[in-house]
Amino acid sequence: MRIGLVLSNTPAYSETFFNSKIKGLLEHGVDVRLYCQSKKEDFTICPVFISPRVSRNPLLQFWYFIKEFTLLLPHLPAVFHYINLERKERTGFLQILKKTYLNAHLLKAKLDWLHFGFATMALGSETVANAIGAKMAVSFRGFDINVYPIKHPDCYNNLWKQIVKVHSISHYLYKKAVGLGLSSEIPFTIITPAVQIETLPSFKETANNDTIKIVTIARLSWIKGLDVAIAAMRILKENDIKFTYSIIGDGDKNHTERYKFMVYELGLNDEVVFCGKLPHSETLEHLSTADIYVQPSLNEGFCNAVLEAQAMGKLTIASNVGGLPENIVDDKTGWLFESQSSEALAKKLEMVISMNAEEKNEVSKNAMERVKKEFNIEKQMKEFLEFYNLE
Repeated sequence: MRIGLVLSNTPAYSETFFNSKIKGLLEHGVDVRLYCQSKKEDFTICPVFISPRVSRNPLLQFWYFIKEFTLLLPHLPAVFHYINLERKERTGFLQILKKTYLNAHLLKAKLDWLHFGFATMALGSETVANAIGAKMAVSFRGFDINVYPIKHPDCYNNLWKQIVKVHSISHYLYKKAVGLGLSSEIPFTIITPAVQIETLPSFKETANNDTIKIVTIARLSWIKGLDVAIAAMRILKENDIKFTYSIIGDGDKNHTERYKFMVYELGLNDEVVFCGKLPHSETLEHLSTADIYVQPSLNEGFCNAVLEAQAMGKLTIASNVGGLPENIVDDKTGWLFESQSSEALAKKLEMVISMNAEEKNEVSKNAMERVKKEFNIEKQMKEFLEFYNLE
C-alpha cells in the first residue's frame, strides 16, 4: 500500500505525532510519501515531494509553468480527469489552470490513500484524490476546525463531498466538523496524540520550598488565554502565595508586547518569566522541574503539552473547553476550571497548592498511568493501521 501524506512542511524532530505515524507505517511495510511546500534538510524518514514553486517574477513564474506542465505530460489521464471534475464544480478556466499547476506534485502521484494532515491543507485540492484514483482522508487537528471556518464560512463545503474517511484528534473536533456540514455518514476515527514515554525526562519530585513553580507551554496568541493566567497570578500574589510563572513559547510582536505590558501593569515582573521558544528537549527539562502545569486556553483541539505534563506526573490544570475534557479526567488526573475566569483558575491553583503530599502523589500517579495506558505510541500506531484497513 502507498500512502501520501500532505503537510505544509516536513515535521520537525519534536513533532512526534507525524514522525511516529510515518515510522510506524514504514515498519509495517507501507510505502509512505510526504507532499509538502518545503523540506527541512534533516528530514530523511521517507521520500518528500515539494509543491510547485510560486514566484513574483512573471518571467520566472512562466518558466515554472512550462516546466511543470511538461512534467505532467506522462500523467495526462489524471490531469484530464482532474479538469473534468473541476468543471463539474463550475471552476473557471483560469482557476483550473492555476489549480492544476499548484497540485501538479499530487497529480503525478500513484497512491492508494491521499491523506491531508489538516483540513485547511485540502482546500484547493478537494478533487485531486478522485482524479488520481486514491481514497481521500482528512485529519482535524484544531485551528482548521476551531478558527479557520470562523473567518471563512462554508470553506469546507466542497471538501465534505469528497472525503472518504475522517481522522480527528478528539470527539470535540469531530462533532464541531459535523456542525460545520460534515456528513455523519462518513466513517471517522478518533486517534489522539500520543506520548513517547521513554523519551521524557523521568519524574522529579519538586524541591520542597516555599516558592511554587508554575509553567505554561503555549504560543503567545489570544486563543491560548494567557491573559487569564496572568490575571490569576495577580490574585495569588495578593493572597501572599510565593510562586514563579514561566511561559514557554513565542508569538507575534503585538501579542508579546501586550502580555509583557500586562505583567508590568499588574506588578508581576518578579514572578512572571517569558522564556521564549525553546527546543523541545529544553522545554521538557523546564517542565520536569515544575510543581504545576497550567493550560488556560480559550479553545484546544486536544493539546500535546497537557498530555506530556500529565505523562511526567505534573499537577495539571486546564480550562474546561474543546478537547481538554477528553485529555484530563477532572479531579483524578488533573483539574478543569471555568474558561476565561481568572478567579476560577486562581481558586483551583490555591486548592492544588494546599493539598497534602499524599493527595498530590495520587493525582500524579493516576495521570502517569492513564497516559501510559491510553496515549502511547503503540496504541496510536495500531489505530492508524486500522484506519487504513491494514489490520
